[in-house]
Amino acid sequence: MGTDARPAANSLSARIGWTVLIVATLYVCYFSHLGALGFVGPDEPRYAWIARDMAETGDWVTPRLYGRPWFEKPVLYYWAAGLSFKIFGVSEAAARLPSALSALLATLALAWLALRVYGATTARWLLLLLPTTVGMIGFSRAAATDMPFSGMLTIAMVCAAVVLGLTRDEKTPILPRTPWVALLLFGFFLGLAVLAKGPAALVLAGGAIFFWAIFTKRWRDAFRLLHPVAILAFCASALPWYILCARRNADFFRVFIIEHNFKRFLTPEFQHLQPFWYYVPVLLLAFLPWTAMLLWSAAWGFRVLLRARNTNEMTGFLMCWTGFCVVFFSASHSKLPGYILPAIPPLGLLVAHTFIEMRQRYRISYRIVHIAAPASFCLIFALADWLARKQGGGNARAAGAIGVVVLIVALANVIVGLFGDGARSDMGAACAVLPVLVAMLFPSAFVPSYFRSDPSGRAIARELQRQRIPANLLAVTGMNRGLQYGLSFYLHDEIKNWDQNSETGGYLLTASKNCEGVVGPRFFCESRPFDADGTGRFLYLVIPIAHGN
Repeated sequence: MGTDARPAANSLSARIGWTVLIVATLYVCYFSHLGALGFVGPDEPRYAWIARDMAETGDWVTPRLYGRPWFEKPVLYYWAAGLSFKIFGVSEAAARLPSALSALLATLALAWLALRVYGATTARWLLLLLPTTVGMIGFSRAAATDMPFSGMLTIAMVCAAVVLGLTRDEKTPILPRTPWVALLLFGFFLGLAVLAKGPAALVLAGGAIFFWAIFTKRWRDAFRLLHPVAILAFCASALPWYILCARRNADFFRVFIIEHNFKRFLTPEFQHLQPFWYYVPVLLLAFLPWTAMLLWSAAWGFRVLLRARNTNEMTGFLMCWTGFCVVFFSASHSKLPGYILPAIPPLGLLVAHTFIEMRQRYRISYRIVHIAAPASFCLIFALADWLARKQGGGNARAAGAIGVVVLIVALANVIVGLFGDGARSDMGAACAVLPVLVAMLFPSAFVPSYFRSDPSGRAIARELQRQRIPANLLAVTGMNRGLQYGLSFYLHDEIKNWDQNSETGGYLLTASKNCEGVVGPRFFCESRPFDADGTGRFLYLVIPIAHGN
């Protein structure tokens, strides 16, 4: 009796340990410190403004930026963020909560798929590896449409796998039944993906399933996804808003469909030109700190694939899902890092499965890659930093922050390299996520040091509000779009650029100490006290000469 109790106790303690670590990983990576940074870049403050406007005006149909219709993206994120604002109040954390929830739901759906197809070990590792990647952490903390789109599409593809019969096992009845729930959910979540970012969801899902059907010759199963139940669920979730918005705004389809979908893909009009191979380094960076595992899994996975000349249908489904997404967006004339986000969840499942299947078979190469590669990374960073300092360039504060990130990546890889080859308990290898979790729990220790001043506009807005500067009398010059949009959001007013033809003057925010050189000879500049160190800007009262001293 005593000998039987110990394995049971060990098994129970292992389950508790895995559960605690997985829950901590999901919470810390997706939800902790959502408001640590202000809105960064041009998208976050604009999308948050539109969501706040919907919550304040009660118009949940037409997205408006500064009072004007804005049809760059569909409405799903705005609805979710607006509802979050109503429940939790207006804040950065509330604006980013829809992305965090989308990431969580997508991860859990993919883990369920891993459990059904590959087993509990792969599912556990997926729940640790995927949330701790840079791509999932970064986009789950962005007040933007990328993660809601990727999350809804991921859930739809998981449901598609069920409809295609990829989750069948020995316990499944011989006579297949119509998967009504899976069909309903597939159509519903695919509709939500279309509401999140547009018709690209149909292209990505359809393309991946089309090529899977070509490789497996299972066309009959693929056509099951066009079941009336799935089509009705899709129409019920996606179409009402599109129809209503088009009826209220005559130019909706022209602006949204033609300009922001077809022109964005087919022409360089939006100035996001990148080479065809752009998404290869993006994926490698997005998969940090597990890039070494990604490369090792890809190398040995393709070697086994070439030898066997075939693969199981589930793995082929994931490869088509990932591959079509990468190829499709690589062919686009407009490329941004967030476009490739839908490829990261299936790629994460492929890596977790390959890692579990091959770590013991190729134990020596596994250890070499996961221990030697991070050491090389640290050496390259140290050499680059030394050369930059020697030549008198570089930012010491930024280098320090990047150095911390490099150390986290190296430490995570060394731990998983020493304990993850299957020769020891997996709990030791699972501790590789701890450096990432510690860094996420204390972002203030190194993230602010990367910036010379607050890049969000939040610090500038607080300083202006402290001095009671009227937002309607304020203008800026030499300010990047992201900072200007952020300042507009925090001041709750559109902040415009300085108008050289102005005759009334006002307040001017500029990065230059030479105010007269900016406003011209018709104005007199009176310097106002301002926290230039914290904001990176100077404040002046600009007065027409005729009314000046």
